[in-house]
Amino acid sequence: MKYIDLRSDTVTKPTQEMRDAMYIAPVGDDVFSDDETMNALEDLVAKTLGKEAGVFVPSGTFSNQLSLFTHCNQGDEVIVDQDAHIVQHESGASPVISSVQLFTLESNHGIWDLNKLERVIKKRTLSTTETRLVCVENAYNGSVLPLDYMERVFTLAKRHGLAVHLDGARIFNAATALGVEVSEIAQYADTVSVCLSKALGAPAGTVLVGPKDFIDKARMKRKIMGGGMRQVGILAAAAKISVEVMSKRLGIDHDNAIYMEALLREIPGIKIDEHQRDINMVFFDIDDERKYKLHEFLFDNGVKILEYEGIFRFVTHYDIDREDIKKAIDLVKRYFS
Repeated sequence: MKYIDLRSDTVTKPTQEMRDAMYIAPVGDDVFSDDETMNALEDLVAKTLGKEAGVFVPSGTFSNQLSLFTHCNQGDEVIVDQDAHIVQHESGASPVISSVQLFTLESNHGIWDLNKLERVIKKRTLSTTETRLVCVENAYNGSVLPLDYMERVFTLAKRHGLAVHLDGARIFNAATALGVEVSEIAQYADTVSVCLSKALGAPAGTVLVGPKDFIDKARMKRKIMGGGMRQVGILAAAAKISVEVMSKRLGIDHDNAIYMEALLREIPGIKIDEHQRDINMVFFDIDDERKYKLHEFLFDNGVKILEYEGIFRFVTHYDIDREDIKKAIDLVKRYFS
């Protein structure tokens, strides 16, 4: 059975153009920086985000953790949103890999009270650690943080001598929603993690970008973490297309999410989380005990979704169209009718 997969935009398959590029990609040994296709990808992503250099890693988790590992010393503190990916979805990696202390700060859909943020910044004393890094996420789940907010966080951090890392796994979606270039978002962070295997459709990979001296250190730390790869230009060839081609079509996914939302609103009792409706995701809930088994019903009928965990999240992406969306939501309507 061919499934309509609404679980995430990580489920996209490489396009035929990507597969063709992978087949003919010039490759070399990337540990020696000899892979010309990878070198071209890292340079492309860095320039696109307005940074000096980049380093490719297998995943977004790897990239975020590599950033913490490079920015911080053991025992340093990192301020991060309490619901950020770094905290909630990276397997507790931060204390294991970089031995940092995470200070989780509550936000309003990714927006901190900046007075509170400033109050929790620490200087080293006999009894306290030292805050070294502030981590921001944009897009934040389904919400996009405004540029003026990003600027204020960056300015505050610099006033206290702190670095800023941006988890920009879906930064191209954020830029599409804001109608700006990704570099306009990235300017308010020292380092940025950019995932190429989510909405952009590459088979694997994330690029960490920032100042050249930082990336040189990160490349050494990447080897420590087991991230030294060889003829990885095969992946870079596909990832290059994700940046040059697939990033330009994200508006289609956003429009399809609007279409999906409209269909869902036809179901009595559906409550859309409008705070998370900026990109290609629709978060919703319904006051109906049957919701706990919806994933089983849809799976039996050719649709994959994540199990209910306090809210549903349906995600649009390159591999589904409006016909797929209508079929899936018609099944949801049938289930709750």
